[in-house]
Amino acid sequence: MSNTFMAGAARAEITPVVGTLLYGYHPKHVSTGVRDPLTVTAAAFRQGDDTAVLLTVTVCSFQTALSDEIREKLSEIYGIPAGRFILAATHTHSGPNLTGMEGWGGINREYADSILIPGIIKAVGEALEGLEPAELAIGEIRSEIGINRREQLRNGLIDLGQNPWGAFDPHMVCIAIRAAESKKGIINIIHYGCHNTAAGRNPDITKDWAGIMTDRLEAETGILTAFWNGAEGDVGPRLSNGLTTGCGDVRYAEEHGAYAAMDAIRAYRSVGGYTPGRLTLFEGEVKIPYKPLADREYVKEKLASYTDPDSLVNFRKLEYAHYKAIEEVYEAGIPEHDTHYRYPQTILSLGDVAFIPFPFEIFSEIALRIRKHAPIRYALSLSNTNGYNAYLPTEDQIVRGGYEIQCFLYSGAYTLVNHADQVLIDENLKLMGVDYSKEITLSY
Repeated sequence: MSNTFMAGAARAEITPVVGTLLYGYHPKHVSTGVRDPLTVTAAAFRQGDDTAVLLTVTVCSFQTALSDEIREKLSEIYGIPAGRFILAATHTHSGPNLTGMEGWGGINREYADSILIPGIIKAVGEALEGLEPAELAIGEIRSEIGINRREQLRNGLIDLGQNPWGAFDPHMVCIAIRAAESKKGIINIIHYGCHNTAAGRNPDITKDWAGIMTDRLEAETGILTAFWNGAEGDVGPRLSNGLTTGCGDVRYAEEHGAYAAMDAIRAYRSVGGYTPGRLTLFEGEVKIPYKPLADREYVKEKLASYTDPDSLVNFRKLEYAHYKAIEEVYEAGIPEHDTHYRYPQTILSLGDVAFIPFPFEIFSEIALRIRKHAPIRYALSLSNTNGYNAYLPTEDQIVRGGYEIQCFLYSGAYTLVNHADQVLIDENLKLMGVDYSKEITLSY
């Protein structure tokens, strides 16, 4: 088999019908129109015996079981190991519910079966059919379209707003991939870490600001363009209203998308010389320790404090469900269980750039720390990829509390240790061959 690096890309539309419930705010938030169509974009890569497909879907996130189901189905159809389909979501809150998180409503199974999955299968098939010898170039700029959204109020509480001194990842990267012979563009990949919530709470189906950005770069270059979201757990769009959501006004998405488009065009124009790609797959398992279960008597007291649990929504329902799940474990006699959360990991490298999937909304500092120590120059973290397990914050932010921390602390009966961020970083760097035995420790 030829050892030539090959790439192909394709897109399919996956817009739901008007009247579909939109995910991310209230579980009964109904769509009343379509601002722009939702899509799935597949970028396929092959070299020698290895084939992998990088997907981005303009929805909020995928329940882990649903993500696994889709990837297994793709594996059955195309004969590629399921782990080599990397399924990412752009995190728009103006699309259908595919997450099914407790407190936010159930998965729209009808949409998944009739529109989403057929669209994914179509895009992947066309991308694989279009594989051809390819080369790539990488551009990077500093972009401040994102801002840390964990704003500290006068009373010390954390709210969703703008935190000008908080961490965020300012790197916007453009990977331009083109045919080696014709020099015709195959796909432009834009990577940046930021919540896709500028249109938040509006009733229109939309790709939000990131869709406006990619549509504009695509029009500018004539090349298929798509967005892969990075570490966006604590980062939102830097909106002119001083918040990170448009509070129902889609014009904020249009305004912010225009600024993002200018940065994406700058990133595209900054790409260096084209070189042949080099497909490498780092495969293994990531495991993160669980905390011990809360004391049984404490759990009973907490459950007794809820007067009307059926009326709860969002993270308050999540908290109740957490204690209820622990109660069920105790009633079952605490059966044998794994002491760690485990998931299979595939890191896709194309040479100087690597895509690192995370089934969480990771905080931005995690991506920055990985990037600093990774053996690959452009180590790009992907949130909401290959599943969804709520937020994964840095340990220092847990003491401050806030919405993201509540979700981290109460997702399921067994929750992750507070230092899960460091474990996650270590596990992924080990997969890429980082040798910690050579690190130097300073003493004072």
